[in-house]
Amino acid sequence: MHEFNRDVDRALVRPAASSLGAAVPDPVLVGIGRMSSNLSHPSYVVNDVLQLRLADAIHNTSRFVINSTIGILGIFDPASVMGLDERETDFGETLHVWGVPEGSYVELPIFGPSTSRDTVGRVVDIALNPLRGLEPDAANTVRGINVTSRFGDRHRFGGTIDSILYESEDSYAQARLLYLQNRRFELRGDAEPEYFDPYEDPYDDLFFEPNGQ
Repeated sequence: MHEFNRDVDRALVRPAASSLGAAVPDPVLVGIGRMSSNLSHPSYVVNDVLQLRLADAIHNTSRFVINSTIGILGIFDPASVMGLDERETDFGETLHVWGVPEGSYVELPIFGPSTSRDTVGRVVDIALNPLRGLEPDAANTVRGINVTSRFGDRHRFGGTIDSILYESEDSYAQARLLYLQNRRFELRGDAEPEYFDPYEDPYDDLFFEPNGQ
């Protein structure tokens, strides 16, 4: 699956993101990214409530209202200027709060790195998102904004992504390590069991650098 995703990135995503970056000015891509982020806030609020984090639910609701109005549908971010920073969450985190273990590391087609818990969370987030009730034209507009934002991210962070996928000695292991470290950090610093790598060299810790460290 990792190789499949690399092939899709190489053949489709990277060229499309490069073309988008060449055709669309960076400020416009940033605005589209903000709109996409703003559209995620109703889902954040639902998960905040499910996690019984009511202060975060009020915070994210306020941020969504301000950026959707004063910020012109989220193109601008006046809420951050007012001290209402973005507090992302998802149903994967909700399951974590409920005590569900992260499970196995998996790589999903197109969507990339995940865990068993986050895969279930992704499906539930799609089902619970209040914006699913929009009329077809509006729903298609939302999908277009989100897809364009993802391609914009691929363009903006292209150097980092390329170094992981195409320049590292083991791109699968590198992607897995970065995803798990970042995801565990996102879960508010809560401890998770160390992921067991069946291919890890058990004698790796026995080797030392020439300087003795």
